[in-house]
This record gives sequence, structure tokens and C-alpha cells, in this order.
Amino acid sequence: MDYRGVVLDVDGTVVRGDEAIPGALDGLAAVDAAGLDRLFVSNNPTKAPVAYEARLRRAGIEATADEVVTSGTTTTAYLADRHPGARTFAIGESGFRDQLRDAGLELVGPGDDPEVVVVAIDREFDYDDLRDANSALRGGAAFYGTDPDVIIPTADGDIPGSGAIINAVAGVAERDPDAILGKPSKVAQESVLDRLGLPPEAVLIVGDRLDTDIALGLDAGMGTALVRTGVTDDAALAASEYEPDHVLDDLGEVERLVSK
Repeated sequence: MDYRGVVLDVDGTVVRGDEAIPGALDGLAAVDAAGLDRLFVSNNPTKAPVAYEARLRRAGIEATADEVVTSGTTTTAYLADRHPGARTFAIGESGFRDQLRDAGLELVGPGDDPEVVVVAIDREFDYDDLRDANSALRGGAAFYGTDPDVIIPTADGDIPGSGAIINAVAGVAERDPDAILGKPSKVAQESVLDRLGLPPEAVLIVGDRLDTDIALGLDAGMGTALVRTGVTDDAALAASEYEPDHVLDDLGEVERLVSK
């Protein structure tokens, strides 16, 4: 297949912490040599694209904010379109909350009649947050999550992600989110393809997660490649309903898929 664009997951595929994963720089060089357009697409909502640009550069990767899409940017754009200026109760870290404010949403407390509850990873999440989100949701607020990642890889090991907190809130409120907006959602698919300006069959997505990266690609009609450098092991791959087109030991092996 002659691909014209590549979607690259970030954590577990390109970097771990602030360091490039072995093989990643070679893989990115192959993408550049093939003349493919690229996007870095992350389900981490805590950092704006400009912060991702700096993080990737620290890892030795020349990238710009225009090449970055996150579950934070997808979520804020969606909420600004569907709920412009809405009173929003947010569980999330400061970087995500700043993105919501920048999108024109009004961040409020649980006693301020929130119209929207949005939940993301928050490493200071506590009982009071759970109680307050439950109160707002039982009061009729719309319910959104940034991404479904229950576990995320870091330089210090795997940690609970947004999905773990979304599940906790959904459990106590006894309702599912109205939408989860990061990978593999339709919203994320449309955002990525619109940014690339390419049909899905001309795009290859490379990532380490079957239920987000590979699921997004399969549902959208993209080519899919799983890397073994992140959260997916052979047992998970064998048991999964999502079957990638290719399995790579690391991103460096993408050269054989994109070389012309």
C-alpha cells in the first residue's frame, strides 16, 4: 500500500517520558524520507500541543505544535462546538483546565449548576471530586470523558489514566458518559483525517494500544501497525478482537511499510 500520511501514537510508541524509545528516531527518519505527512496523536489530555512540541524536542524529535492532536484538543474543540460557553465542572489537571478556558468554557464548582461534567486524568483526584461529579451528573449535566485509557505507560511504569477516573465517576453516577472523545472515537477519527486532508485508505496509524490506536484505524479504514514497545504483549494481542495489519517490534520497522 502506498501511504501518504502516518498517524503516530506518542507514549509507548515514540517516547517514554522525555526519552525516545529505541527505534523511534529511525522510524521517524523513514517516514520523512518517504515524504509522508505525519501527525502525533496522543490520548494524554494534560498537555497542549505546544507542550508536546517541547517534549518531543527534548527527546531529539523535531516536531511542531501543528503536528500534534491530543484528547485534550479534541475534547475542548468538541465542547466549544456543542456547548459553547457552558458552565463546566472539570476533573483534570491544570494543563487540561487551561485548554478548556482557552476554548471559552466557564469552569465552575459543583454548586454552580454545571451544564457539563468533563473528566480526564487527574493525579490529585479524590473522594470530594467523586462526590461533586456525582452531584452534578445527578442534577442533569452532560457527561464527557477525554479518553478511555485505563492504564498509561510512563518512564516510572504504568499508571492509572483518564479511563480509570471516568469509570469511577460513571460507576457512582450510575450512567455512562455521553461521549468519550479521544482515540478511538469518531470525533478523533474525523479530527485526524481533517488535519491530514487525506482519505483513510492513504493513512497508516502506528501505536501500542489495540483498543485505541488499532481500533481507531480499523474503524476508520486506515492501515494499522501495532508496536510491541508499549502496553500490549503477545497474550493481549492473541486475545484481542482487534487485529492489526502489521505487528512491529518497534517504530524503526515502519521503514518496510512506508519505503517506496
